[in-house]
Amino acid sequence: MSSWEISFCSSSQETRSQSSPLSAGASSWDTYAGITRNHFQGKKVVRLEYEAYISMAEAEIKKICRDIRNKWPTIQHISVHHRLGLVNITEASVIIAISSPHRNESLEAVKYCIDTLKATVPIWKKEIYDTEEYTWKENKECQWARNEQK
Repeated sequence: MSSWEISFCSSSQETRSQSSPLSAGASSWDTYAGITRNHFQGKKVVRLEYEAYISMAEAEIKKICRDIRNKWPTIQHISVHHRLGLVNITEASVIIAISSPHRNESLEAVKYCIDTLKATVPIWKKEIYDTEEYTWKENKECQWARNEQK
């Protein structure tokens, strides 16, 4: 199975015309990378496989980016990348990068982005163990799973 992705990049209106994503006004470029770990609750994980409802996932990621711009108007660039398909151990499954004039805004926005992505974006993870057993996992933050359990 090959790996493919859902990606979204956004620049603020004031920097959109510039050729470099690192503009003079952005002194902070903060990132988050979610890396596949080799264990879960005493089981050895050998790989992950991600699936998504792509059009809905893209729409939710764009909504997260709009929300970030509303909460932190000084944010200049946003890049969100989530892999789908096979993701081996030690590889990144999600990468988020956000720039702003000051670190507080971009650090807060990165945390908001990953927390909201895990809670709202319809991406499912299949965790495969060394025994060839597997488990479909949902994020504990996942809103629709919490709603179904009520």
